[in-house]
Amino acid sequence: MTDDVRGWLTFDCYGTLIDWRTGMSRALSALDDSRVEELLSGYHRYEPGLQLVRPMLPYREVLRIGLAAAAQGIGRRLSDTEERVLAETMPTWPPFPETAATLQRLRQEGWRLGVLSNVDNDIIAQTLPLLGAPIDVVVTAEDVGSYKPALAHFEEFRRIADPAEGRWVHVACSWTHDVVPVEQLGTPAVFVNREGEEYDPGRVLAVTTDLVDLPGILEAHLPR
Repeated sequence: MTDDVRGWLTFDCYGTLIDWRTGMSRALSALDDSRVEELLSGYHRYEPGLQLVRPMLPYREVLRIGLAAAAQGIGRRLSDTEERVLAETMPTWPPFPETAATLQRLRQEGWRLGVLSNVDNDIIAQTLPLLGAPIDVVVTAEDVGSYKPALAHFEEFRRIADPAEGRWVHVACSWTHDVVPVEQLGTPAVFVNREGEEYDPGRVLAVTTDLVDLPGILEAHLPR
């Protein structure tokens, strides 16, 4: 690592950098504007099981099967086109308002950036331009053949980037999918608690509700 590089920050993407709730809600409102929350909660009940039992399943299929199951749970049968609405719209889901400015500032301060995401390569390729800053390393579920919280994303990033000891921090909004596995690897995490989850603050470097304070958090805990 050169002298002008402070270290590596890796990010979960959807939910941390990209506003998945707004993106999904907009897509689902086209199916049934009165049942969006039911479809959202239903989908998120099915998704983890699909990823665990069928880790080689493309994420587009996870989205399709999970949404079809959620709709069936509220008595709705979807057409083939409707089943694919999440997969087709995912590349257009908006970033959070602070994402671009925060990533740009972090790069200016010497951080290299990575994205570790439970998606297919074609989806992340269309999302990256929305982030507003160059991303140095991307690792997807398609790359490693498994879904977080399995360790493969993190191990593959470490193999590619070879971060210096103590100079890799992971930033994510999911305790289960991100904080727990990086803890196993001894990598500190910043928990972006956008959903008001319960957590143990002693297990992370810091907790924040968005990305605005991230540069200050890093300066406090990992000074130059």
